Amino acid sequence: MNIMRSSNPALSDKVFRSVPTTAGEEVMTLSGTINKTILSFLLLLLGAVYTWSKFFGTADVTTGAAAVMPYLIGGGIGGFILALVTIFKKEWAGYTVPLYAVLEGLMLGGLSAIIEAQFADQGLVMRAVALTFGTFFAMLFLYKSRIIKVTERFRMGVFAATGGIAIVYLLSFVMSLFGVRMGFLYGNSMLSIGISLFVVVIAALNLVLDFEFIEKGSQANLPKYMEWYGSFGLLVTLVWLYLEILRLLSKLASRN
Repeated sequence: MNIMRSSNPALSDKVFRSVPTTAGEEVMTLSGTINKTILSFLLLLLGAVYTWSKFFGTADVTTGAAAVMPYLIGGGIGGFILALVTIFKKEWAGYTVPLYAVLEGLMLGGLSAIIEAQFADQGLVMRAVALTFGTFFAMLFLYKSRIIKVTERFRMGVFAATGGIAIVYLLSFVMSLFGVRMGFLYGNSMLSIGISLFVVVIAALNLVLDFEFIEKGSQANLPKYMEWYGSFGLLVTLVWLYLEILRLLSKLASRN
C-alpha cells in the first residue's frame, strides 16, 4: 500500500499501514471525510462561540478572563488527552473526535476573546479567521490544480521543518519552567515576526500533505471510522494554523 507521508503526526504513513483494510464492510471515502470534517468544524465553532459569548457577557476584561479561564485550560488539557486517545485508539475516532472538536473550540474561543480584548478595535480574531480560511482554500486549490506537486523532497522538507518547530516549542516550554523566556519567539521584534511568518507558512504547507494523505487513504479501502480520523488530522492542522496566524497578527499589532 503506497500511502504518502504527512508531517502531521495524526496522519503519518505509519497510521495507515497499521490499519487493516476491510472486505465487505463500509470503507473510508473522500466525501465522507469531507462531511465529517465540516461537522467537526461546526462543533468546534459551537464551543468557541460559547466561551467567546461568556467572556464578552461579563462586565470587564478581568472578570471575563476569570470566567473563561477554566474552559480555556480544561479545553486545552482535555483536547490534548483526547488527541492522544484518538491517535492510539483510532477505532474510537467517531466518539473522540467530536468531543475533541468541542474542547478545542472552548479553548480557542476563550483565548481568542482574551486577545481580542487586549487589542481592542483592531479585529484581530476576525482577521485571523479570514486568513485561516483563505489559506485553507488557497492550499486546496494549489493542491487540486497540482501547482504544488507533492514530491518526496517536498514531504521531507515540510516534515523536517515541522519537527524543528516542535522541538523549539518544546524547548521553550521546558525553559519557561525554569524562568527562562525565549524572547525571540514571543516578542515583537522583526526576528520574532519573521519566525512566526515562517511557522505560518509551514503550517499551511502541512495542509497540502494532509489533503494528499486523505485522498490516498480514501483509495485504500480503509475502515469507515478512518473518515473521522482523517478529519481529526486536518482539524489539528487548522487549529495550529489559526493559532499561529493569530500570534503573528498580535505581534504586528503590538508594534503599533
